[in-house]
Amino acid sequence: MGFWLAKERTAQQTNFIQRFDPRFWTVNFPRPMMASVVTTAADALRVDTTFYNSDDLAGLIWESEDILDHPLLAYETSRDYARLSLRFHWRSSGIMPLDQVNGPTLTIEGRDALGQAKAWYVRLWNYASGTPTDADINLEFSSLDGGFLLPGEADPVQPEDIDRLFISIIPPDYDGAGSRYAAPQIGWVEMSAITADGGGAVLEIGDIMVPENGLSMATGYDDSFNQTPERLLRSIRALGYRGSINHYVGMSHYFRLESNGEDLYVSQSEPQADEEFSTINQPCAVWHRDFVTRAEAMDFTVIFSLSYELFDVHCRASWKQRAENGDPALTGWVPPSTLLSPAEPAAMGYLQAVARAFTAIARDAGASIKFQVGEPWWWVMPDDGRICLYDAAAQSEFGDALVSIPDIRGAKTVAQNAMLDQAGAILAQSTADLIAAVRDEALGAPVEALLLAYLPTILDDAAPEAKRANLPVGWASPAFDILQLEDYDWVIAGDQSATRRGIDLATERLGYPMTQQHYLAGFVLTADAGFVWTNMVDAVAAAEMRGTPGIFIWALPQVARDGFTYFQELEDDVNAFDDVQFPLSIGRGATVSPRFSTDVVTTLSGHEKRNSDWADARLEFDAGPGIRSEEELRSLIAFFRARRGAAKAFRFSDPYDHSSNAMIDPPTMMDQNIGIGDGEQTRFQLTKSYGLDAAAEDSEAQQRLITRPQPSSLLVAVDGLIASNWSLGMLGEVVFDSPPAANSNVTAGFLFDVPVRFAEDRLEVSARTFMAGEIPDIHLIEVREGS
Repeated sequence: MGFWLAKERTAQQTNFIQRFDPRFWTVNFPRPMMASVVTTAADALRVDTTFYNSDDLAGLIWESEDILDHPLLAYETSRDYARLSLRFHWRSSGIMPLDQVNGPTLTIEGRDALGQAKAWYVRLWNYASGTPTDADINLEFSSLDGGFLLPGEADPVQPEDIDRLFISIIPPDYDGAGSRYAAPQIGWVEMSAITADGGGAVLEIGDIMVPENGLSMATGYDDSFNQTPERLLRSIRALGYRGSINHYVGMSHYFRLESNGEDLYVSQSEPQADEEFSTINQPCAVWHRDFVTRAEAMDFTVIFSLSYELFDVHCRASWKQRAENGDPALTGWVPPSTLLSPAEPAAMGYLQAVARAFTAIARDAGASIKFQVGEPWWWVMPDDGRICLYDAAAQSEFGDALVSIPDIRGAKTVAQNAMLDQAGAILAQSTADLIAAVRDEALGAPVEALLLAYLPTILDDAAPEAKRANLPVGWASPAFDILQLEDYDWVIAGDQSATRRGIDLATERLGYPMTQQHYLAGFVLTADAGFVWTNMVDAVAAAEMRGTPGIFIWALPQVARDGFTYFQELEDDVNAFDDVQFPLSIGRGATVSPRFSTDVVTTLSGHEKRNSDWADARLEFDAGPGIRSEEELRSLIAFFRARRGAAKAFRFSDPYDHSSNAMIDPPTMMDQNIGIGDGEQTRFQLTKSYGLDAAAEDSEAQQRLITRPQPSSLLVAVDGLIASNWSLGMLGEVVFDSPPAANSNVTAGFLFDVPVRFAEDRLEVSARTFMAGEIPDIHLIEVREGS
């Protein structure tokens, strides 16, 4: 496999869209209000809003520069709106009408004729025909004026250098005072018949279609609430992802709120007439229904993911997990989220109601119902190891078993372990109740239940007993249909051996076979951490080698931000190499021919000039002499057919050279120098050197790349001491968990195979001539791998 962090489009396929295409409008707003935008036709969109305060304001936004899409899919940047017109039909309800003082206004942000930053405020009612809630609007940018009263207050717009358009949407009794409404105010806007005419009415847009890459995508509503579902799904499909979309419903944007004094808390009260659910706000409900419906139409299935995490400011105090001194469990996000206590019935009842709402959306859309319980755990304070088992509800559950656990790290007493086991049982029961609520809401439709566990915290080596509480045996198969595992701390560090150990331990503890596991790879938090993508691709390769059937990239906003483009390279395509061995009994009798390519030129003086085109020999084998029976002949034919002739490469053991020690001797850890540590490098390629003085720096030794070592034979040493903190990566790369020290000598010993293919798509064999002593020609050619 391979990947590319694309910065811009060069020669990739493009197409054209009308400027102001509904798919590419966004919404934004300050919390606590909520809004969403969906497309309703090829030329139409809808914005849904929920207002909690009298000064709430949302914006419907068109950006002149596409800052959200993947660079290969983005529309072109065009800031010139001169000679351009925008027309649309406007309908609204529950928002300030067009004709009011603070009615919907188009804010145009750009620069004036002198290049100075400036904003113009264009009252849409000045360019409308119809009623204040149902009107046609025509905006000619070259003759557009800001200002409330025209022509007296006209402020002519300079259309040649515009950054963005922002249409304000506010509640009908907006007063700027910020008074809290007794009940949420629900509104909506529809823009239809959206048309651009004149200069710049058409924009170029990326129109790539990356081949299916075998991976799936993860998204989150908190990251994508401002975009249309149609835009997101276009990106996912175009970038080669298929199958399921693991969609985290989030912790800060889905909820419906209700007032409690001066505060707003997540709500379970009866919805109003214009709302659908008691727990999720109406903009969220509209957005997710559109998302699920469109995903199903594109042959995606959506896995709804719900965690125990909730935006702290809207969480009731009694619901929060707490440390022994009463500190609430708070994450490191700014502003923070908190963790709901699995022992608190009201908190768990709220999560069940949320789960029911999203299940109902999938059910009513006729979609597959897949539900993930996302990273449920008892929070551990990252700075000092305090585990949050001490909220009032949890203490009541523990009863006489309640003991002090000041630090989850290190060894624990019998009583402490017993309490951790009980905490695990409480957690497992809460997840079982959550899944039961989903199945009940599904009304008999099939439900696939998934659990996501975050291994670096649950299986922290410094806290060996934490798994009692946070990887409880109550989760063991068949509690869930699929066990999903995530490990991005280890991915960031490039610690593949930690991932391998963690997955092995989780598999052993919970009993889910690899066929019932998914893997979520990595997390690239900031744009300056691009190196993590390399580690993520390695982690994906390792998951593929484990046989993990579902592998997800987290997450779409990061993929778009960094231009991550994942693809299967021909040389690494699993369809081009079968990791199987050529029949050994036949291979032992093969003949071998190492071959170089050398250009020889004889000059006029008779001297020769020789140029070696290849740094390494390319081997050719004839396996025919190894066939000694009709049974072996039949075995060869079956092997040839399975490889589809020359289509697929495979492993071949060279009978004359298959060891790092001399040619065929047992390997030792000091056989081959594979690198010198520099305190930073963690990856070292296996090689084998040939020559009279292969170890000498000035030797003319020929170096051979080893891409197909036999894993069980590999020995690695650093400065002569056997090393264990490494894993075998792709194509013969040794990957250390931490970099060997500067100036340390890294050596390895191994047995290895040669990647080869059949030389031809045709195999001529005859039992009659074979029995008469004629040896068939079975030519194999070495396949180049690596760089």
